[in-house]
Order: sequence, then structure tokens, then C-alpha cells
Amino acid sequence: MSWLDVVLLLAGGLLAGGINSMAGGGSLLTVPLLSLAGVDGLSANGTNRVAVLIQTVMSGVGYHQGGVRPYRETARLAPPALVGGLIGALSVSQLNDDAFEKIFGLLMIPLLVLALWKPKLDRELKPWPRWVQLLVFFGVGFYAGAIQAGVGILLLLLLTRSGYDLVRGNGIKTALVILITAFVALPVFLIDGQVEWYPALVLSAGSAAGGYGGARLAVHGGERLIKPVLVVAVLGLSGKMVGLY
Repeated sequence: MSWLDVVLLLAGGLLAGGINSMAGGGSLLTVPLLSLAGVDGLSANGTNRVAVLIQTVMSGVGYHQGGVRPYRETARLAPPALVGGLIGALSVSQLNDDAFEKIFGLLMIPLLVLALWKPKLDRELKPWPRWVQLLVFFGVGFYAGAIQAGVGILLLLLLTRSGYDLVRGNGIKTALVILITAFVALPVFLIDGQVEWYPALVLSAGSAAGGYGGARLAVHGGERLIKPVLVVAVLGLSGKMVGLY
């Protein structure tokens, strides 16, 4: 890695950490930026999980210290999510780099729309039956293990639809991402040699700082400032991932 790559990953991690704190979808930037820094597609996907794990662990500590400790609910949802995550990680690790980059690039636009969308929660909706909940969280676990980008937004939507309020939903979401990343996805990518530690640590440093700064900026309406940057960056990086230029 050149010093320009280090600057790119630090700056990208800083921005992505802020985006995750305020809007969600930071991996829409970090995976393509890792590719631009010379990390191959599948290794970019695996390497990104190190930064994701560090950031979500810090978030989890914050929720715990704030009294949000939804461990019983997390334990109920974790088994199908972990099984799905393992299958997803094993499946995507068998792709070639070009195929992964094109799939990721095509997913970036709908995930951007999801990241920008602010749905109104309908408290009149009845929670799903247990068997539907198991299938749904198996599916989102599969996606988290395979791709990761935007999974926090998906999880939060599904958790609120399952009857949890936003604060508790965020706590469960964070715990599930930690479990899937630490115990399923990251080990698969490590075994397959799809994690590059130097870029991972540089990106993690930027993400950690961005997460802290984003949380502070959010108090002062920073989301209005950062969303246009997210739109421009994702559109540009998506074209690069699918090979338009």
C-alpha cells in the first residue's frame, strides 16, 4: 500500500464511520475504497469485516453502558441469523473477484435508496409469528454473512416490524452484527485468506474516529450534510465496481 492508499482508507473510514453513526450504509463506501486501494474484491469484503467488528463492538459497549441490554431477545434471534450468516459467508467466498465486484456494484444503488429512506413505523402492525421471524432472520443473516453492506438498516427495519422500539432494536441489531461478524463471517474469510490486515487496521482507525465524530455531529444536524456526500460517493463508486469506467 502506498501512502495515498493509507490516506484514502483513513479518509474513507472516517466518512463511513460518520455515515454509520448518522444514516447507516458505511460499507457501501469502504468495500469499493478497499478495492481502489488495491485489495481484491473478495478480500475487500473480508477485510472490511475487521472494521465492522471494531465499530460495532464499540457501539455495543455504548449501548450496554447506556442501559440497553437486550441479550435475551438477541439470544432468541441469533441461531437462525448465525446459520444464515455461515451459509452466506461460505457461498460468497467461493465467487471470483470480478463476479463479487459486479454483484456488489449493482446492489449499491438499491441499498443507497434504503439508506436514505426514512419509513414511518406503524405501531398497529402485529409482530410476525415465531416461524416467520426465524425465516426472516435466517435470510438477513445470509445477507450479512455474504455482503454486509446495509445490513444494519435491514435489521433495524425488521426488528421494528417484529415489535421492538428503535432504541432496543438498535441494541439488538448491534449485538447480532457483532455475533455474525465475529463468530461466522470473519472466521470464514480468515480461513480462506481473504483478510488483509494492514488495510483492515488503517480502515478501522478511520472508522472508529468517524463513528465518534459522527455521533457528535449528529446532534447538530450533521445528517443533512453527510447524506449528499454519501449519494455522490456511492454513485461514483458503483460505476467503478461494475466496470463502467
